[in-house]
Amino acid sequence: MRFLLAILPLSVMAADHAGNLQPLQTVELHAETHHVQGIDVEGGTLWVSAVDTRSRRGLLFRFDRKTGKLLHSAEVHSGERYHPGGISIEGGSVWVPVAEYRPSSTTSMQKRHRGTFALQAEFDINDHIGAVAIVPEGLVGANWDAREFYVWRKTGERLRRVANPSGIAIQDMKFVNGRLIASGLGGDGRGAVIWLEWPRLKELRRMYVGRTDRGVAFTHEGLAIHGRTLYLLPEDGPSRLFRFEIPGTAD
Repeated sequence: MRFLLAILPLSVMAADHAGNLQPLQTVELHAETHHVQGIDVEGGTLWVSAVDTRSRRGLLFRFDRKTGKLLHSAEVHSGERYHPGGISIEGGSVWVPVAEYRPSSTTSMQKRHRGTFALQAEFDINDHIGAVAIVPEGLVGANWDAREFYVWRKTGERLRRVANPSGIAIQDMKFVNGRLIASGLGGDGRGAVIWLEWPRLKELRRMYVGRTDRGVAFTHEGLAIHGRTLYLLPEDGPSRLFRFEIPGTAD
């Protein structure tokens, strides 16, 4: 069984290395994850957001990253808002947008305890937000298909709203070393990871990805990144976490 990532250099990024990658590790998650959305990783722990469309539930999970054992789960929905998006860990908390399941709708941006998933704070947004990352100003979120980015203070004050220049429908994103690193699908259906300079959002690097043996693009859903280690969780249940090492400079 072979899984490949194809790294294609941008013309402005001659130092980007071309080649093929295979996962260093594949871990099956031992829980019903329904329709997965976003992930984050810290040490030996994996957090996952998901939506159960049949019962209209938004869900958060915490797993042992190395074994896939379920450690904790909780429901995070409220009324019509049952669609969690991509998530980000910050200190002892996890930020998760929980939106209505339609574009141009509304979202509750929630801050929850990373261990118990107890709600710590929240604010409302008049759009569907599908992913969130922690930035120096506070938070950055991407709306449905990531046509636009929003930047807020952590109190909910909106600072700006800008178009997404990449053309990638972002599913999950993280802020690392002054770069916004995001995963998703292009208009041609190809999966990609992109590196955007912050705050200008100039694209610095693009890495096209292949598909799993189930035919799902590796960047179809969750992404987490630490240094040159890339984690992707593309598949609905039974879900598998894929771990890669990115060649060259990861940031």
